[in-house]
Amino acid sequence: MPSPSPSWPGCSRCWNPAVRVGWVATAREMLLAERGSVLRGIAALEREFAGIAEAASAGGTDDEHDPEGATLAFERQHTAALLEQAREQLVAVDAALARLAAGRYGVCDRCGQPIGEDRLAARPAALTCVRCAAR
Repeated sequence: MPSPSPSWPGCSRCWNPAVRVGWVATAREMLLAERGSVLRGIAALEREFAGIAEAASAGGTDDEHDPEGATLAFERQHTAALLEQAREQLVAVDAALARLAAGRYGVCDRCGQPIGEDRLAARPAALTCVRCAAR
């Protein structure tokens, strides 16, 4: 039995092309599902941000002197930070899809070893294996 390719993620059975095709299809589905979830989250955060901005401008709220102004300012900044994180996650998922298309998905960027299936299931856009991430 041939040994698995060192550049192919997974386990000792992954040298089999049929297993690899199935794994790639599953990974693609997982990444596309993650992408859809992130896009829905971005849309929800954009609506929330627009609502906060509208509430702030509706009453001529003075963030500095109005007791509600500080709350609105905090909510606006918090939502903006969450929106930025979601956009960064979208970029990471798109990069993972590109790595998948190029045949590099599931390979640690630091050490070149496979990223475990459990880690990829938990963090589909992971760039590093658990060992390298802990460093």
